Amino acid sequence: MNYETFENRVLPVKNKLFRFAFRLLGSSEEAKDVVQEVMIKVWNGREQMATIENMEAWCMRITKNLSLDRLRSNQRRATDSLTEGFEIRQETLTPHERTEIHENMQRVNEMIAALPEKQRQVIHLRDVEGYSYNEICEILELDMNQVKVNLFRARTTVREKLVKINAYGL
Repeated sequence: MNYETFENRVLPVKNKLFRFAFRLLGSSEEAKDVVQEVMIKVWNGREQMATIENMEAWCMRITKNLSLDRLRSNQRRATDSLTEGFEIRQETLTPHERTEIHENMQRVNEMIAALPEKQRQVIHLRDVEGYSYNEICEILELDMNQVKVNLFRARTTVREKLVKINAYGL
């Protein structure tokens, strides 16, 4: 693989890699470091590129593995919210509506952060990043049933908590 191929196949996914690493690590600096390591690993393994069908999924798997390695070495867990990068911008909303939406998103992010790790990863990849079930299977190295079960459980947990809050207030 030459630099032009690398530029066309790998560099376009760097923002997704960053968001995924950030979600796992909870630190933008560590996420940047992980993405840089991924780019180096991909460039150093460029001879293998011809055999890889889905470059994005392969890069996401490397990102996941490096992020988990970092978490293990630091002995900490990511608990930051998803508020960065998920701001809703509509000029027709009143300040009250904007505040309510922001508070609801904070609650949803807190609920997602409280999920077990597998469920949190699956719901992030599917509902935030928009990956297909097959791509999630490749990235997380799970079978299809595990992905579907974890996604179902994650969505159900978040939905039940939202219904409870909306029905009974805070």
